[in-house]
Amino acid sequence: MDKILSNKRPLSPHLQIYKPQLTSVMSISHRFTGVILSILLLLIPFFFFVIALGSEYFNILVSVLDHFLVKLILYGVIFVITYHLLNGIRHLFWDIGKGLSIRDSYLSGYLVITLSLLTTLSFIVYLN
Repeated sequence: MDKILSNKRPLSPHLQIYKPQLTSVMSISHRFTGVILSILLLLIPFFFFVIALGSEYFNILVSVLDHFLVKLILYGVIFVITYHLLNGIRHLFWDIGKGLSIRDSYLSGYLVITLSLLTTLSFIVYLN
C-alpha cells in the first residue's frame, strides 16, 4: 500500500501524455468559441444604449469601430461566429448518426475549418 501512495505517476492518463487529435481540439474550440460568443452578447445592449444616446455618440462609436485593431478583433469575431455555427451543424449531424467514422469526422472537421477561414476572408475582402 505504501508503494502505491509513494508513486508520483498520475493515476490516469494525463493531458501531457495524449497527442492532440483534430476531434478533441475542435471540441474544446467549440466550447471556447461558445464562451466568447456569450461574452460578446453582453455588448449588444451596450451598442443599443450608445446609439440611443444620439448621433454624436453614434459617430464616436463608429470611429472606434473603424480603428485598425478593432477591425482585427471584429474579423476574429466573424471567424468565431462562423466556426461555432458550422461546428454546431457538424455536431447536429453526429447527433443523428451521420459522419461518425474517423474518416468522416476528420473530413468534416477540415471542412469546418476551411469554410470558416474562407468565410472570414470573404468578409475581410468585402468590408475593405
